[in-house]
Amino acid sequence: MDWFTAPDYWLSRLVLQRALAALYLVAFLTAALQFRALLGERGMLPVPRFTARVPFRRAPSLFQLHYSDRFFAGCAWAGCAVSAALLAGADSALPLWAGIVLWLVPWALYLSIVNVGQTWYAFGWESLLLETGFLAAFLGNDEVAPPVVVLFLLRWILFRVEFGAGLIKLRGDACWRKLTCLDYHHETQPMPGPLSWFFHHLPRPLHRVEVAANHVTQLIVPFLLFAPQPIASAAAALMIVTQLWLVLSGNFSWLNWITIVLALSALRLPATAPSVPAAPLWYEALVLAVGALLAFLSYHPVLNMISRRQVMNRSFDPLHLVNTYGAFGSVSRIRYEVVVEGTLDERPRPDSDWREYDFKGKPGDPRRWPRQFAPYHLRLDWLMWFAALSPAYAGEWFGGLVERLLENDRDTLGLLRRSPFPPDTPPRYVRARLFRYRYTDWRELRETGACWERTYVREYLPPTRLA
Repeated sequence: MDWFTAPDYWLSRLVLQRALAALYLVAFLTAALQFRALLGERGMLPVPRFTARVPFRRAPSLFQLHYSDRFFAGCAWAGCAVSAALLAGADSALPLWAGIVLWLVPWALYLSIVNVGQTWYAFGWESLLLETGFLAAFLGNDEVAPPVVVLFLLRWILFRVEFGAGLIKLRGDACWRKLTCLDYHHETQPMPGPLSWFFHHLPRPLHRVEVAANHVTQLIVPFLLFAPQPIASAAAALMIVTQLWLVLSGNFSWLNWITIVLALSALRLPATAPSVPAAPLWYEALVLAVGALLAFLSYHPVLNMISRRQVMNRSFDPLHLVNTYGAFGSVSRIRYEVVVEGTLDERPRPDSDWREYDFKGKPGDPRRWPRQFAPYHLRLDWLMWFAALSPAYAGEWFGGLVERLLENDRDTLGLLRRSPFPPDTPPRYVRARLFRYRYTDWRELRETGACWERTYVREYLPPTRLA
């Protein structure tokens, strides 16, 4: 079938696949370095406890069949190894069928992690990585030109990511319709980056322009992805520029980067198309079957997207093959942070020597400037942002965090930037207090050197010790 492949997109496919492999590598590295404290046998939300109550059909995973910390670590590091091999181009050195199988390995391994990851993995970019990774496995290698069906379906994912996010904003917080959300967002976003303070202090008229441009990019431009070239490339390039702007403004894990990866499917990069043989019949049949399956599974995500009761970041099948996306349907006006402290005193008092735990990414010491971590994902720091919004978000795991801090648990302390206590001297009591944080202005920054100013609000958790 002459229409089946698009030789002009071979360089776009190459860049897309290598960039996707790099994101897989980051995702597996994040899992390997953080899982013991979060999901391990002695973690805050242990996998064995989850698999004991959730059947395989609802959460298919290798860890439903067997779990140990060593086995999880082996899967995570194996995912790193395969991702690194794909990044180096190992799929191009294999036969077509073997290249497809190799790409499905990190998808299956990461699916196993996400499906037992519970609240630590309840983010839209997890499903987005899985959906993109599964489909990209059928892009082929140097033996065939990129199939049109897969390129179209990758654009279909990008359309749902952008258009779904645009709709949830219009239907959600009124500040998106008033063009005022960026007056607050850079200050109240989950994990600010090193430039977020400066973005917040941009002139308010420029914030209005940013929001208006966001609406255009998410509600109008996605339709142009399916237009003829060079219009589709222009639309993809505009989306890439928008995502790079977001990369500079905060830490959003790999959400922005995988959106850029998806945009490459519509970006026809200038290059001379190599001469390759026609696609084998079995490959054409396989791609068409996958396309038909994904088109069928798109029914519920589309229904959700056009519904007035649209929900964000929902998977409609346990394999995360087709999902619905959206982000920041509402924007907080005030930033709260949970500050966790410990003391060695036998009897805790307000004037005890309370020492603050220092997290890697979330705001703590007002003088400490935020750092850039994305696309690496600090899962505990992100959940601490939700905990500050409401204790209900932390009900499953916050008690486990406090318990492990009281034990000076090595794996848990490894998630932090610094513990105020020596490894052999755990605190006798731990408490948590809620503070309101706001960015300082230019004058306060010059006078104090602090980018944040914080005000005590109330007790979050009273002094607690091990029973």
